[in-house]
Amino acid sequence: MAMLTRRTLMKGALVAGAYAGGIGLAGNLGGSARAKAATSLAARRTEAMLTEHGPTKGAMTYGDGEVPPVLRLRRGDPFALRLDNRLDEPTTIHWHGLRIDNRMDGVPFLTQPYVYGGDGFDYAFTPPDAGTYWYHPHCNTLTQMGRGLAGVLVVEDPSDPAFDAEIVLNLRDWRLGGDGQFIAQFRPRDAARAGTFGTVRTANWRQSPQYDAPAGGLVRLRLAATDVTRILALSVEGAEATVIARDGNPARERFALDHLMIGPGQRLDLALRMPDAEGTVAVLRDLRGTKPAALASFRAVGASLKRDVRDLPALAANPLPEPDLSAATQIPFILSASAEERPKDGICGSLGYNFWAINKVPWADDSGDPTAPLAEMKAGRTYIFNVENPTPQLHPLHLHGLVFRPMNSNKQAIRPHFSDTYLIQPDEKVQLALVADNPGDWVFHCHIIEHQKTGMTSYVRVT
Repeated sequence: MAMLTRRTLMKGALVAGAYAGGIGLAGNLGGSARAKAATSLAARRTEAMLTEHGPTKGAMTYGDGEVPPVLRLRRGDPFALRLDNRLDEPTTIHWHGLRIDNRMDGVPFLTQPYVYGGDGFDYAFTPPDAGTYWYHPHCNTLTQMGRGLAGVLVVEDPSDPAFDAEIVLNLRDWRLGGDGQFIAQFRPRDAARAGTFGTVRTANWRQSPQYDAPAGGLVRLRLAATDVTRILALSVEGAEATVIARDGNPARERFALDHLMIGPGQRLDLALRMPDAEGTVAVLRDLRGTKPAALASFRAVGASLKRDVRDLPALAANPLPEPDLSAATQIPFILSASAEERPKDGICGSLGYNFWAINKVPWADDSGDPTAPLAEMKAGRTYIFNVENPTPQLHPLHLHGLVFRPMNSNKQAIRPHFSDTYLIQPDEKVQLALVADNPGDWVFHCHIIEHQKTGMTSYVRVT
């Protein structure tokens, strides 16, 4: 392993109060219920029941069950968890979307050392924002995430309005052959385009699962797109679905879900108003592509509660700084293809190719000290990322540790909101305004993992 320089951390040095909330199971109704307190989480191999062909061998998960647990935190409460690596390769945890201490961000060689097999790492932070987030490795990401290491993280706010039920959906694909076993995770020719798509689609590791919910009730449906490649165009058939939050932050203006596209890394919170008639089924569908796919369904049970989504109070806003556009410094970011030579294989996940770049610089790989930051920002100041995508592909761009406000796109109307991930269209130019309020080195990358691992990655520095 290459020596870390000034970024070297003392593993296990952080101590915080044990998390008093606990772990909930993916897809459980009634998200306010809490299980036994969780102070450790194992990354391990498992067998998964993903198809009718029997167990899929070689899957990876977190925790003791088959599916990675939904971690439940409370805004403003200290959280501490030890990652126990039971894999035969290094790993880490990145807390996607959370504005936390840079040392807890989970990026090898940038914020922390590898967590080798048989070793552990202590994560401790206090989440400042409520909403739907997720957690995943930032080490050998294509394989580890592709084989299952991706769980949903919910940060609750005691002031959240009351729902009649809550359903959490972890939406992802798997690259499986006809026998239900893993096949090659990527093909170079696809990595240089839209990415290599999975062959089996699941919600909470099940194909088209169905959940019961109170008839005429309001369900908080939390969706996390944890796939390594697939972009979704979501709609609900048979029920009213209203977008109440995007990427962890309350929607400033609620709107009906209708063909809304989200990419890997993005999340949606919906207020799902269930049908009144018992036994009626509503279906969440992905309408992108030639054949719409049913991702999950929801069956109305019991007598109608006759709820009205218009009576639902607004979610409390997260304490985010508003960008001062009058004093903003503009920084250009141009996404591009790369003709660089193949990089050296990195111990933690280089794919051996460079197809993509940001500002004509592909990420070196994971095997050494990273390249210089593409931008250096002063803490507390406002910046505008002027991002151009002259490529023919969509790119879900994720910024670690900070949030931005998308604005002024030449390709699409933008509803006012804060986010950590933006799905940029081909030939789009967009401005992402932010306040650099969290010091550290923060990765900025495409969340189509093949694009990330073949060059479309860099980082910015806040001092």
